[in-house]
Amino acid sequence: MLLRALVAVLAVVCARAHAKQRDFYSFKAVNSRGKLVPLEKYRGKVSLVVNVASECGYTEKHYRDLQRLQHDFGPAHFSVLAFPCNQFGQQEPGSDREIDTFARTTYGASFPIFSKIAVIGTGANNAFKYLTESSGKEPDWNFWKFLVDVEGKVVGAWGPQTPVQELRPKIQEMVREVILNKKDEL
Repeated sequence: MLLRALVAVLAVVCARAHAKQRDFYSFKAVNSRGKLVPLEKYRGKVSLVVNVASECGYTEKHYRDLQRLQHDFGPAHFSVLAFPCNQFGQQEPGSDREIDTFARTTYGASFPIFSKIAVIGTGANNAFKYLTESSGKEPDWNFWKFLVDVEGKVVGAWGPQTPVQELRPKIQEMVREVILNKKDEL
């Protein structure tokens, strides 16, 4: 009897702990300067989470369009969150500092850039595991884009063949809702 009660209590504790990690903003990530950042700081904003690479055929167009989105909609209501990854074609070979410098000097990137991570496989970053599980889509190349709402839920996922500009109307609509909701709260 005591054993059953203990098992029931443990099941509830485990379920609660698991439930806490059930949105994107509940995770933490290391930024390109080595600082641990709670993704909670982006809650209340729309986020476009992207696994980036500096030496990919998609680099030029994606970085330019990501920066345009950041410029047009951020930082108060929207953020591009860039996660460098070297898993696909070894196209992100640099150090975190080199990647950060490249993106900021070449493309004027003003959005957060995190430390290089794995996005698939057993060593995948937990935030990306969540994105993959929630969307049902696993990155198979650089520049996968996951659109995350203000509550940390995945709205959609697109591969590198989908141009960033194709996502613009959906992002604009979501950002508009954020702004209207904030006005209603005043």
